[in-house]
Amino acid sequence: MKICVFCGSSFGTDPIYKSAAEAVGHAFAERDIELVYGGGQVGLMGTVADAVLAGGGRVTGVIPRALHDRELAHHGLTSLVVVESMHERKAAMAERADGFVSLPGGAGTLEEAFEQWTWAQLGIHAKPNGFLNVKGYFEPLRTMIEKCVAEGFVKSQHAAMLKFSDDIGEIIDAFTDYEAPAHKWTGHGEAVKP
Repeated sequence: MKICVFCGSSFGTDPIYKSAAEAVGHAFAERDIELVYGGGQVGLMGTVADAVLAGGGRVTGVIPRALHDRELAHHGLTSLVVVESMHERKAAMAERADGFVSLPGGAGTLEEAFEQWTWAQLGIHAKPNGFLNVKGYFEPLRTMIEKCVAEGFVKSQHAAMLKFSDDIGEIIDAFTDYEAPAHKWTGHGEAVKP
């Protein structure tokens, strides 16, 4: 299995975030899960990658040339793919991954996670999405998604596509048993291509 991780390029204010990133990396290495991620050496991104590598696991990084040229790339990875744009980066990570896990992060993390969830709803892929809810970090997001369902903007089966847990093992287990619901426009034509 290959899982793409979205997370912060900084460490945040609480050491618990770095510890959680290390735990994710160790869990991936122990379960022979290849990490696919944004290819950076900084923040939680670099921490997850280092932990997978330290455990003898495989890591594929995908980084835009502009960030690579600013020396932000991690050069100790199993594989480093350099692309020309952020759009290509996201498409390349999505293509290589069997599922997506978001750790705490900022705007980029949220944007990447929501794009993959949107693609899953549209039937572009049928891959699971999880949020490692460290210290309740994603509780406001979970509340917002519940609001979207209550107000009729998200179907309950599409909200259920997202797995929230503070235990990475629980998320991995959910991915193993994941079955995607019918996509948003079932019966209304073919799924949209990205």
